[in-house]
Amino acid sequence: MKANIKILVILLTLIVSSVIFTKQVSAQQGNMSFQVFYDQLSPYGQWVDYPNYGYVWIPDAGSDFSPYSSNGHWIMTDYGWTWMSYYDWGWAPFHYGRWDYDNYYGWFWVPDNEWGPAWVIWRRANGYYGWEPMQPGVSISISFGGEYNRNNNHWIFVRDRYLDRSDVSRYYVNRTSSDRIIINSTVINNTYVDNNRNTTYVSGPKREDVQKFTGRKVNPVAVQENNRPGQNMSNGQLYIYRPQVTKNNDMGQRPAPSRIVDLKDVKRPSERNVTNKPQTVNKPQTVNKPQKVNQQQNVNKPQKVNQPQNVNQPQNLNQPPKVNQPPKVIQPQTVNQPQTVNKPDNNRQEPETNTANPQKSTNNSKALEQQNANPSQNNRREKQQVTVKPSVKNKNGQQKKSKSETDRKKIK
Repeated sequence: MKANIKILVILLTLIVSSVIFTKQVSAQQGNMSFQVFYDQLSPYGQWVDYPNYGYVWIPDAGSDFSPYSSNGHWIMTDYGWTWMSYYDWGWAPFHYGRWDYDNYYGWFWVPDNEWGPAWVIWRRANGYYGWEPMQPGVSISISFGGEYNRNNNHWIFVRDRYLDRSDVSRYYVNRTSSDRIIINSTVINNTYVDNNRNTTYVSGPKREDVQKFTGRKVNPVAVQENNRPGQNMSNGQLYIYRPQVTKNNDMGQRPAPSRIVDLKDVKRPSERNVTNKPQTVNKPQTVNKPQKVNQQQNVNKPQKVNQPQNVNQPQNLNQPPKVNQPPKVIQPQTVNQPQTVNKPDNNRQEPETNTANPQKSTNNSKALEQQNANPSQNNRREKQQVTVKPSVKNKNGQQKKSKSETDRKKIK
């Protein structure tokens, strides 16, 4: 009996704890405040305090940006025609809140806590479908009234056969034709009631009508919950982040953006586009780094290449012609300058020995080198030769010889 009581107590505690845990989880999901918008969208635009609206977000998307027109397309889901955006931040401003237009600042987004496939008004004309962003504070019933046409320039029309194309932006009708088309158009007042969120959506054209005009079958795409900010298509399903959002935080306080830009500091869309583009363009410069490449060209300047020219100066060092001048051995011809000394004596026998006996010339070169080593001895020999040789050819040399002999005897 006691064992059964213990089992019952354990089961009751498990049930109670599971209930408390699920309530905590649901509370966490339901307590997502506007802070998620302020934090997630700050990197992609500017938060400002706009009159009559409070905090609004101005995207840095370029001067040609238009909501439910730029960088996206329509897909059919269980909730109706849903805008599939290619922007990283598209999960929020195209499914929560409303868009409005300022003649100076351009398009800006006013956050709200109701999720929807797209907060737009739909119209149908002969051969055309059109849509326009819903103005903040305007209910669906008022938008269906027919008098709500705040600015015809914001309407986007396309041929009805192109509505379901992923490249639908290529087929937008010129905006100057909007006046003519709107006059002959009617509002499409189809809606979808989401009982889970207690919200009514504008679903847009009927799937059967679109199939008839396009000639293609339109298969609805299932919408799946995504656990982090973003949206993507996978296996024919749309995964999108769409939490339950409250305007206040858990403490009942109104959240605020971490950085709020003064309206007077916000530039026109064209000027913002110019200032924002270099940030994306300079990144490629950090990747390509042409300056660093040019530095390498400066580094690779033939300073290193020219150095080989200095290194190649061994061509001047390669004066092995001077070193290799076997002619240094042959240089005896220049060393044989004694021949110039012997020129007045008509020294014909020595060149004959040089030409007839090359081997002797090498020996003579060695001898001449020795003579160069002992220049005093060579000079004495040359003097002897000079004094002796005239006695051979001149008959009068005997007299000169006798005189020289007498002179020597006197010197002795």
